[in-house]
Amino acid sequence: MTIKVGDEIPDATLSYFDSENNMQVVSAKEMVKGKKVVLFAVPGAFTPTCSLKHLPSFIENADKLKAKGVDTIACIAVNDAFVMQAWGKSVGAEGKVLLLADGSGQFAKALGVELDLVDKGLGIRSRRYSMLVDDGKVAALNLEEGGAFSTSGADDILKVL
Repeated sequence: MTIKVGDEIPDATLSYFDSENNMQVVSAKEMVKGKKVVLFAVPGAFTPTCSLKHLPSFIENADKLKAKGVDTIACIAVNDAFVMQAWGKSVGAEGKVLLLADGSGQFAKALGVELDLVDKGLGIRSRRYSMLVDDGKVAALNLEEGGAFSTSGADDILKVL
């Protein structure tokens, strides 16, 4: 079953590198508890649409989102934390967007947003989406079909804030 507005965020373990280059793990539920969080997912780090459009839209609008009360902006992909760290550095995400690794796809599966890209040699990934989470509950959800990028950018989240 796919996550929808009004649902609570399921729990899963995500990983990232902190500002001191230490790998950290975080519970998805704990990360959103008591906060207003923008979560967005991409099918894969370093892929064209993800690198040229989706992630940059949130980097460019980070100040606008935070000015509207967003505590955390986080990008999630079914990649490992090392790849996410390198990708974040390559696009200048530091201090603006937290890059979270869903290495085993556990969070994507719990949300019901798996994307089967086995035929392209990419395995099971996450569908592209953006969501606004308010104190653990989905307040807005923009879920894309396939590899589309038409409703899940930062502008779409800004419209609901």
